[in-house]
Amino acid sequence: MLASRTYFTAVTAAVLLAGTTGTALAAPAHGARRVSHLAAAPSAAPGFSDGSFENPRVAPNTLRTFTTGRSIGPWKVTQATVDLLDGHWQAADGQQSVDLNGTEKDLPSTRPGAVSQTFATTPGATYTVTYALAGNYERGPAVKTGKVLVDGQDFQDFSFDTTGKSATNMGWVKRQMTFVATGDSTTLTFASTTAHTPSGPVLDDVTVHRCKPSCCCCV
Repeated sequence: MLASRTYFTAVTAAVLLAGTTGTALAAPAHGARRVSHLAAAPSAAPGFSDGSFENPRVAPNTLRTFTTGRSIGPWKVTQATVDLLDGHWQAADGQQSVDLNGTEKDLPSTRPGAVSQTFATTPGATYTVTYALAGNYERGPAVKTGKVLVDGQDFQDFSFDTTGKSATNMGWVKRQMTFVATGDSTTLTFASTTAHTPSGPVLDDVTVHRCKPSCCCCV
């Protein structure tokens, strides 16, 4: 389902914004181009919505498990299960966030989950994706891993160390990547690669913006 393809001309670069500690630019993968600060404000991608997972609402201080094929607002669970939580821990934006490793009580082991959203794009246009990343600190392993895919192509791997984190100190970090659209619609997927645990990477505050021709997103 998450087969790698080679349709995209833009190679991703990660930007790590560590809260109030300043901004650091992560080293790009082989052949990648760094993503610079935009010289002009980008426009939000039409059709992309609810990047903070605020719908449907979950009762305060509870979680709700969504299985493959079910929808979380405009997002669809495309692998295993994910948990939608409200107030269980500090969200990056709004009240709710998603644990990409859902609770699977009837299975001997927990499989990594994934969520996807499909939205309108313009072929040849460059888009910037930003998202807030943390991890469920309640169970091991300490380091949670996952990846971002665009139309099934692995665009960015990510990891988050939950050591010392808590409900009031999630340690949210901001990540960024870019892609060039090849069709009238694009599917963005966030997938956990952390196996055998119901505590995976935690996702919130996803945004997608189209880069204006004058902003020179990639340098």
